[in-house]
Amino acid sequence: MDPINRGPEDFGQDRPGGDTPGHGGRTRPPRDPVTPDFGQPAPALARTVQLVSGDFLLTVNPVDGSEIEPCPPGERPGRPVKYDATERAERARAARPPLPPGPALPRLPLLERQEVRERLVRLLARGRSVRLTGPSGSGRTALLDQLADDCLDIAPDGVIRLSGHRRSATDLLYDLFGTVYNAPLHRPDRALLLELVRGIGAVVLLDDLEFGGDALDELLDATPECAFLLAATPDVAAPSADAHVEEVLLEGLGRGGSLELLERAVGRVLTDEETQWAGDLWFESEGLPLRFAQAGALLRQRDRLSAASSAFDDLSVFDAPAAADAAPDAPVDGAGGSDVPLPSLAEGAAPAALLASRLSASARDTLRFAVLLGGEIPHQAHLPALVGDTHADAALAELVSSALVTSVGGHYRLASGVRTQLEGVGYGDDSAERARTAALHYAWWAGHPSVGPERVAAESDAVLAALSALLPLTAPPAEGETSPAVELARAAAPAFAAGLAWSAWERALRAGQEATRLAGDVPEEAYFHHELGILALLGGQLDRARAELEASIGLRGALADKRGTIAGRRALALVADRSGGVLPGGRTAAGEEVPDAMHEESASPPAGIPAASALYAAPPREPETLVSRQAAVPPAPVVDGGREPARKSLVSGTRRNLVAAGAGALLVAVLGTVVTLGATSSNEPPSDSVGTRPTASVDDGGDGLVTDPVDPAATGDGASARPGDTGASGSPTPSDSASGSPSGEPSESASSDAPSQSPTKSPTKKPTTKPPTTTRPPTTKPPTSSAPPTSQPPSSSPPATDTGAPPESAPGASDSGSAEAS
Repeated sequence: MDPINRGPEDFGQDRPGGDTPGHGGRTRPPRDPVTPDFGQPAPALARTVQLVSGDFLLTVNPVDGSEIEPCPPGERPGRPVKYDATERAERARAARPPLPPGPALPRLPLLERQEVRERLVRLLARGRSVRLTGPSGSGRTALLDQLADDCLDIAPDGVIRLSGHRRSATDLLYDLFGTVYNAPLHRPDRALLLELVRGIGAVVLLDDLEFGGDALDELLDATPECAFLLAATPDVAAPSADAHVEEVLLEGLGRGGSLELLERAVGRVLTDEETQWAGDLWFESEGLPLRFAQAGALLRQRDRLSAASSAFDDLSVFDAPAAADAAPDAPVDGAGGSDVPLPSLAEGAAPAALLASRLSASARDTLRFAVLLGGEIPHQAHLPALVGDTHADAALAELVSSALVTSVGGHYRLASGVRTQLEGVGYGDDSAERARTAALHYAWWAGHPSVGPERVAAESDAVLAALSALLPLTAPPAEGETSPAVELARAAAPAFAAGLAWSAWERALRAGQEATRLAGDVPEEAYFHHELGILALLGGQLDRARAELEASIGLRGALADKRGTIAGRRALALVADRSGGVLPGGRTAAGEEVPDAMHEESASPPAGIPAASALYAAPPREPETLVSRQAAVPPAPVVDGGREPARKSLVSGTRRNLVAAGAGALLVAVLGTVVTLGATSSNEPPSDSVGTRPTASVDDGGDGLVTDPVDPAATGDGASARPGDTGASGSPTPSDSASGSPSGEPSESASSDAPSQSPTKSPTKKPTTKPPTTTRPPTTKPPTSSAPPTSQPPSSSPPATDTGAPPESAPGASDSGSAEAS
């Protein structure tokens, strides 16, 4: 079903079981002749479009959100090629505003512009860029139309017409690229775009320019082989001093030229009274051609009303305007009757209200929609649906002939000052109802499968204007209903993306996000967050893309939207890959959540790798805490001086981040150095050495090291090796010095388990070992172990209970201990 050209399917004449024209190959199930009302047609398929942007492959999915991935090598398009002269001419004709129905309107001559015209042609032929400055209504567009015919053979790529209405420098560069190069469904990145437009040699006629300064310098620097004719109003910022742009002023017409233009517009010679009225109008309007074109429309309406009044004298006075509306553009001979007076000077200076009052009802309704849409005139194919009149498409011809509208790019817009004049006479009333009508119509049209994205992109100004007009009126809808603003943005945004109108795409997404917030529509708000993240990723704005995608994933996760969440995670993984970082929230590179990710990252790594900060800033633990943790944590086998547990931990901890891996590597180096120095020291280990069985417990949070319990059977003399015991020489062991509290008071464990002195004392030696060389700051000492090094694995049986009896003295106990230590 074409929303513009109605077909037989609109009247229930679908072909059963076959393809329905205009539905993209979608088939309907055969209808049951017995119960035809129970059969439901198949839902319309979603319109998905794949396009290439830079090195990304974008799939525009209007259901769950667009999907983005690196473009596979087989999908990469070739280098774009230029259109030939015939193709350029055909595309230029298609880009012009549509001709209104009815007989062709006469083209007004270009008066008193010959000198300016010749000067502009000379400058453009020498490759100079020119800025044509004139007030609104001075005839800049008409002059550009004439120059397009004069400059056809100047440049190799011909003449290119562009519109700067609501366009930035980047938008114009992409418009220039799309006009010259044949690259369907391909939007090059910034580098390739600049490379391609640098090779364009054309005369670019840019109307309605809205920026200057650095933005204009950017446009001119990117296209050194183009000669620009920039038409702008005086309120637009001027080019910079380094732009080397010639300035040409366009002034109003003289008195003689204004009267001649008025006569051409009316189609006859003016009377003395009309000539006097036109002279006063010239003085007031400063000779602007637009004012005299509208004045000619006023005189034509006056002639028709006078002819209708004389032809229908026998009719009622209320029937005369209706008779005039039957043929609004019929030519009238003569100077007009005296029944209809001339407009006043104020009406001639601001003629919109008087001109509109003499138009047909469909034309007046069209003007009301144009006032609502910020001056944008909907395409003539939409007027019957908006106005509610099947013949409303003819209203465009009335508006053009009355000079109330002017062409802007490929569509029409209200002329300068017309919207303000119409709002003053009540054409802005009932805006809420008209805004809702326009939004519902454009939402249905933009989302229809038979409407191509290019057509929606061409109507983007009117669609976005309808969305902007409805946005302040948005409120939470009733139960079971949807917001018209959300519906319009939801239907138009994917079409703008597929039509490569990305400036309009961004505006639609921003407006849709605001509409969902006002309407309280959380699922659609998640969609707009997702699309904004995709757009930011395509533009290289990684931080903004990450923020938008995370917001979308959070909302969709709360709504249990699995498909949308997967699409968001894939895009977020691509953002993390491009930014060179890791995904927040405990996600892998594939976008999958890691269970208990936050808990695992905050806890110490498994198999004895503590946090990095514990190696430098962790305070020493008291002996009773260490003993209690020794009893709770089973001892781990020690292989190769304590390096094997750390090596296994590095292998098993595959999901540790780089910080934990670095901390483990540093701990291995520290333990290896300390163990080596302790093994080669004297028979009594120093007070700051580390035992041979240091392990990090998961329970202790990675703040320090925990020593393993030592089996008395593993020692050569059977003596207890608890932290409170003394050595055979009667001197306190290193654990005694480490177990003392900072205040110098003995701990509970040391006081309760203090053994008696051995009756046999061996000669004591003063330890002469050097302190171990480590990479740790000297202010923090690791917990020490009092157990002498041994090559045997620890026994699984618990240590013997200390009864308080002195250990058995055996000759040579000190020597055996020294031998084992060595």
